[in-house]
Amino acid sequence: MIWYIRLKEFTVKKILLLLASTTAMTLASTGVALLEKKCASCHMLETPEFHQIPTLKAPAMDAVVFHINLAMKEEKKKKDFIVDYVFNPDISKSVCESNKVAKYGVMPSQKGNVKKEELVLIATEMLAQYPHPKFVVMIKEMLTNDKMKALQTSPFLVNKEGLPHMTKLLIQNWDKAGLGLSKEQKEKLLVVRKETLQAVKYIKKQLNPLEDEIVEAMIDREDPKSIEKTLEKIATLKMEASRVHLKCIAQTTAILTEEQVGFLLPFWE
Repeated sequence: MIWYIRLKEFTVKKILLLLASTTAMTLASTGVALLEKKCASCHMLETPEFHQIPTLKAPAMDAVVFHINLAMKEEKKKKDFIVDYVFNPDISKSVCESNKVAKYGVMPSQKGNVKKEELVLIATEMLAQYPHPKFVVMIKEMLTNDKMKALQTSPFLVNKEGLPHMTKLLIQNWDKAGLGLSKEQKEKLLVVRKETLQAVKYIKKQLNPLEDEIVEAMIDREDPKSIEKTLEKIATLKMEASRVHLKCIAQTTAILTEEQVGFLLPFWE
């Protein structure tokens, strides 16, 4: 009798596990189908090649989830965000850079096009499948290349992640609700941005021919001593540019609250 009861218990457990597995597979396949049906007309579901990115009419799904993962950690919070944003999209809610939102525009609300229960399945599938490893590698390479190019053209003496280009950082997050810039803050920050860009542009205009002179001298195998005065001029200009840079950071952070600075810290580069 005991062996019969145990056999029965084992059989019930096996059936329950099979049902759970079958249900999970059904939900997954439903999520895949819904993703294709409801999202693929705008969002590329495959990992885009580098040359395809500028031609896309909306961010690839890889990019969408990549930015969601940067902005939040909890799975429930991510799912809730996707459901809310798809039904009630707004520029202030976007997890993408503000300049990217300006390029693609804010997606139209999908109310009436997708049911909430369908959207939950889509969100689950998105977070399970994206971003693909290939996309993450590509993004990291792009960021590295951007940093290298920025370093090559930088007029500053100190180039560290702890000293970000504040004007660029703010423009990328300009309309985000999490940053919450007031109208008065934006007006003040735009003044700082204008003064900083003008000053740096003026210095770079003077730097470029001096640096070209150094390059030509080395190509012509001249004695480094012959270009010491040019080096001194470059050093003086870069010192002045660094003062402008540090002044920009100080003025910007003085306008922002501690909470706003804290919001920017994850993007601090």
